[in-house]
Amino acid sequence: MRTLLALCLAVALPAHADALRIGSKRFTESYVLGEVLKRAAEGNAAIEYRPGMGNTGILYAALKAGAIDLYPEYTGTIAREIFKVDGNPTMEDLDRQLAPQGLGVAVRLGFSDSYALAMREDRAQALGIRTLSDLARHPGLKLGLSQEFIGRADGWPGLKAAYRLPYATPSGLDHGLAYEAIASGRIDVMDIYTTDAKIERYRLRVLEDDRGFFPRYDAVLFYRLDVPKRFPDAWKALQALEGKIDERTMIRMNAAAELERKSFAQAAALLGGSTEGATGAKRTFLDVLFGPDFWRLTGEHLLLVFVSLAASIVVGLPLGVLAAKVPRTGTVIFAIVGVVQTIPSLALLAFLIAIVGAIGVAPALIALFLYALLPIVRNTCTGLVAIPRGMRQAAMALGLRTRERMLLIEVPLALPSILAGINTSAVINVGTATIAAFIGAGGYGERIASGLALNDNATLLAGAIPAAALALLLQGLFELGERRLRHPR
Repeated sequence: MRTLLALCLAVALPAHADALRIGSKRFTESYVLGEVLKRAAEGNAAIEYRPGMGNTGILYAALKAGAIDLYPEYTGTIAREIFKVDGNPTMEDLDRQLAPQGLGVAVRLGFSDSYALAMREDRAQALGIRTLSDLARHPGLKLGLSQEFIGRADGWPGLKAAYRLPYATPSGLDHGLAYEAIASGRIDVMDIYTTDAKIERYRLRVLEDDRGFFPRYDAVLFYRLDVPKRFPDAWKALQALEGKIDERTMIRMNAAAELERKSFAQAAALLGGSTEGATGAKRTFLDVLFGPDFWRLTGEHLLLVFVSLAASIVVGLPLGVLAAKVPRTGTVIFAIVGVVQTIPSLALLAFLIAIVGAIGVAPALIALFLYALLPIVRNTCTGLVAIPRGMRQAAMALGLRTRERMLLIEVPLALPSILAGINTSAVINVGTATIAAFIGAGGYGERIASGLALNDNATLLAGAIPAAALALLLQGLFELGERRLRHPR
């Protein structure tokens, strides 16, 4: 296990130890702002950009751990979600509370993007709903809220209490998909960001926060305090963004990504009057599939799959042998590796982040290693137990020692079963590795996360199809190997 952890931490180290590491959350505006920060700092420092790393908790943990140096955040989120305080604390107030952690806020970008609830205009008009207080008179409405909004102190729990809303906690719905759901009438109310480009397109009425529940969410840089000293030129370039993005500009950039199907980089290029985002040719599916990030994502995905699979083989084979040779241990071994399979992947990743004290590749590799164990352990044990007793007795009659019997007789006979288990684990790892993108580990999951944020099927499929193709390729290679074992020339 120590060797596995050392290997995980080694591959998790950044490619450039002196690079400015920029992160972003998993929704359109954060993706775009991440690209804005990247463009501003380029040429002044080596840049590592980690898009769509997850929610506030994950980005905050990454910042504290030094896995990233800065990311775009909102003052209200820091106040309510991190410090659990009410009101509208100033940036100076936030700095005082963050300083002991080596963190701070700076560079007010120029706009506020608050939470709000919205309804279709015709539906709200028919019911006479204009404010959040009006919702209390209509307990039969269907709500579709994002998972983060449901779980945040400044989201659904606080809002429900403040307005005494007569609704149970609704089921979570991805933000990008909620717009389609409200347009088709499957839900009546959704949470929005006030700079969402789709508000006007879907003719939504933003409900007035008549009791002033939501604080201001001024966009700022959430950063490590050592960044200005480590990257002075890049920091000056980032400071030049102070007040440069007003609400109209942010909505325009969001619209370029969400409505015009521009890349996040093209949308960010609109800042400062660049025509790159406006005049870029419309992308075909093949353009998205084989985009400039294809080989990087492929390399990251292969790393996640094969490093974790190799570790699972090294650990799983001996465990399978032990379970077969000492049946009393088998119950314990299968109980442990079986329980791991029942843990939801994101929950396991969050737990490992806390244990490892890092974010990104290291916890992702450990999670994939754990998920791959069960098929290898079970098939190894099954293959060895299924060997006829007569074969073992014949080997003993030949005078072979225990080690020789294992290596020369039992393992070769059990090899088809063992390879089938490794095959299953490899396919599982290819699919599960897409979840790793939600904690900044990269791979094809980056595209899936982007596609969900944009409700863009092309981008989503551009991540899902290569992952499926890789799984099919691995399955085919293993089946070819098994056939050759059964029918050697």
